Amino acid sequence: MKAQTFLPQDYRPAEDEPFMNERQLEYFRRKLEAWKQELLDLSAETLEGLQDSARAVPDLADRASEETDRAIELRTRDRQRKLVSKIDAALRRIETGEYGYCEMTGEPISLRRLDARPIATMTLEAQERHERKERVHRDD
Repeated sequence: MKAQTFLPQDYRPAEDEPFMNERQLEYFRRKLEAWKQELLDLSAETLEGLQDSARAVPDLADRASEETDRAIELRTRDRQRKLVSKIDAALRRIETGEYGYCEMTGEPISLRRLDARPIATMTLEAQERHERKERVHRDD
């Protein structure tokens, strides 16, 4: 187990420091872990809500409304599960030293992009190229 890196409360990664130094990695690790915990807490609340709503509702309109709510909750939970998986992948990239670098070009991903979307795996330019290519193939 490696030693915890000290991080001031107000620390924000800056362009004028070495890219993905220990402090930046620690900052993003903490950010990802906090996000993951938040999603897991929401997931637990959703599960409790689904169990509470599993009762029989005699009125047809109420039952339909409840089924719709349930379907939305399940879709949301599935999206959260996929997001947790992406967060876990980002945490693994931090451990292996690959975090912060574009999987397509190997170039550093901007700190602003990573701060806004810490699970990003591509630079903005590579992501846009990827999405354009997907759109072209989808139209085939």
